[in-house]
Amino acid sequence: MTLEDESPLKQKGVEAPGLAEDHESLKYQLLGPSLTKAGQDAVDQQKVSEIIYHASKGSKFFNNEEAKDKILTQKIQRILARKSRLQKTDLGHDYRLADNRIAELELTRDLTQFVVHIDCDAFYAAVEEQDRPELKNVPMAVGKGVLTTCNYHARRFGCRSGMAGFVAMRLCPQLICLPLNFDKYTAKAKEVRAILADYDPRFESASIDEAYLNITQYCEDNQMDPETVVERLRAEVADKTKVTISAGIGPNSRIAKIASNKNKPNGQFRVANERASVMNFMRDLPVRKVNGVGRVFERELDAIGIRTCGDIFDHRAYLANLFGEKAFNFLVNCYLGLGRTKVQPAEEYERKSVGTESTFHDMSGKAELRTKLRSTAEELEKDLARTQLKGRTLVLKVKLHTYELLTRQVMPPKAVHEADDLYNYALPMLTKLEKEIPNMKLRLMGLRVTNLVSMKKEGLDFFGLKAASSDPLGGSGTKRKATAMDEDGAEWEVWPEEDEHEGSAGTDEQSLREDSLLPNDMDSEEALKERNRRRRHGKEIVPNPKKEHSTAESERWDCPICFRPQAANDKQFNDHIDYCLSRQTIKEAVKHSSVREASQPKRALFSEGPRLNNAISFGVKVNRRGQEKT
Repeated sequence: MTLEDESPLKQKGVEAPGLAEDHESLKYQLLGPSLTKAGQDAVDQQKVSEIIYHASKGSKFFNNEEAKDKILTQKIQRILARKSRLQKTDLGHDYRLADNRIAELELTRDLTQFVVHIDCDAFYAAVEEQDRPELKNVPMAVGKGVLTTCNYHARRFGCRSGMAGFVAMRLCPQLICLPLNFDKYTAKAKEVRAILADYDPRFESASIDEAYLNITQYCEDNQMDPETVVERLRAEVADKTKVTISAGIGPNSRIAKIASNKNKPNGQFRVANERASVMNFMRDLPVRKVNGVGRVFERELDAIGIRTCGDIFDHRAYLANLFGEKAFNFLVNCYLGLGRTKVQPAEEYERKSVGTESTFHDMSGKAELRTKLRSTAEELEKDLARTQLKGRTLVLKVKLHTYELLTRQVMPPKAVHEADDLYNYALPMLTKLEKEIPNMKLRLMGLRVTNLVSMKKEGLDFFGLKAASSDPLGGSGTKRKATAMDEDGAEWEVWPEEDEHEGSAGTDEQSLREDSLLPNDMDSEEALKERNRRRRHGKEIVPNPKKEHSTAESERWDCPICFRPQAANDKQFNDHIDYCLSRQTIKEAVKHSSVREASQPKRALFSEGPRLNNAISFGVKVNRRGQEKT
């Protein structure tokens, strides 16, 4: 039996892309990131792929996708050649390393928590149907140029989020498309979030219509099992907001996320907190169902014979050699069904970058491009002022009229946040691109900053000590020489996009295909504005609702490690410190303490009272535990 005969991709109605001919892999690529969305199981994906293929053939978007598909096919051929060479060697050492790592990870398994992932069913469509109930029983979608969501009647025809509107109309001529109303969706999401806070005040928003909760404490306090709690939660949301939600319950966030898609819409599914139940659940699960595995990684895994999470174990000796250590660890965690059990408000996570971008009609004039760069810098300045951050690395992102995406980065001699600096440091990068690409035409431009530094004013921390500067070079006023600069003042190396298997919030399934299949003459001004508004909406970090009657919740304690304010709750505060004290953090803290001890008497370090002593001794305990875990 050949790979093509065995491949689950063929079972979906599309030939196995790893070894396909005659654009079959491209047809699968064009199906988009939302192929695994609920309501698609009975759809003839072969028919859908043919319609998308012929509707887009000859367009600039199609040509770019075709080029990317060829590059991926060549990469897969190299992966297969490398695997063939490995098969001729002694892999005993690789098997032992893999088995040792699996044993180490197994020791970290935590089956004591009840984590829930909730996902509002066709959220935008459900909100619109409340105002227009006659649309509940007909195919309906929200979004004009590109669908943001569609109800389950439309999904039966193959329509889904991220699909170009004109393609959706070919699949379902009777489809009704409504314009977006972001204020309406935000208001409804606020109603849902208020209910979630009653079950877990520290719930974690993943987007405007989905969230994670840890209901372990709620179950203990109310002497209820997790399934009953989730049934009550779902019923309360449906009753008060008229929006139905689906839920997954599991011992960690990864299991819960996958489980929430099992009984959609308006259902729930639980994976028991038992190792055997978790392993059985993951064994036959297609890898594409795992959050963080997109179309590219799926094709690469399919080519070497990994279609389900259970297949990962048999190929464990090859994974690090073929895909790298990060991918190996990610895949082994998938095989074991491991994931994080800690759930915390989104605003407590450390941001890695702040950025803004917009799509527009093809633009080529130097004056126009500089005006666009200036307005982009001004938008980024507003976002940085709102988040009180500045960045040491500035990234320019552009998309050519051929849909080719290019990114460049520069490291200014100081952290930047003002529009003038953002523009002045980005301009040389744009200028050099214009020299490299004659008659350059752009359809997208963006700026983002990374290596962030807080601009919050320093004050006394929880222990009465002055907070350490977030700038290890000595503060925001310290200048430093930019590295690897060329004559134009830019560091010219491609800024890589995050790996798909990172499993972060911006995953393949959660993002829309901004590059719809619309030809230029159909890319109206209204559609472009809608696309740019949609790009930002639902991704803002919104603080969790607070209970006004609780004075304890309004009080905040500053963490002695990250200096961020935390809830004035002993258990939560200690849990947060536990989370902060990673091995690297402890190493830096010890180094900092050594410098402080050398410059002042020992008594001064411990003169801040018993809380500081407790924190230091607590840190040592966490360090030991961390070493045992890793």
